[in-house]
Amino acid sequence: MSVRLYVGNLPQSFDAKELEALFTGVGEGVRFKAVNDRETGACRGFGFANVDDQSTAEAVIAQLHGREFGGNALRIEISERKESRTAAPGERRGGGGVPQRQTTNKVVHADQVNSEAPDPRWAGELAKLKQLLDNQKTAV
Repeated sequence: MSVRLYVGNLPQSFDAKELEALFTGVGEGVRFKAVNDRETGACRGFGFANVDDQSTAEAVIAQLHGREFGGNALRIEISERKESRTAAPGERRGGGGVPQRQTTNKVVHADQVNSEAPDPRWAGELAKLKQLLDNQKTAV
């Protein structure tokens, strides 16, 4: 069974081969992937390593957590699954009881475009604008 590890506190620019050498020094079967910024392509300071078994994962954590790499102390821990990180409504991290956005049934895409019909995303605002313009014409 594969174990996923969070590898944090990485320097902005680092040699991936040097980091992989650290991992292979602990044990075989460790694959690392850095998380990069979409716009700049630079490392966001963390990544994930997949390890083949639990004992190797524990060895990687024991030997490399807190070890200096590129001027930073590495932070290595077992990664939580996305499902287990989600909190119940009102128990979100960093805020007390932030209200959740309510879902609405909006049409944002239609397969057939009718050039006469307004864009459904703005139809309500367009109707209000037309009403304001009609009121302006009758008042003058």
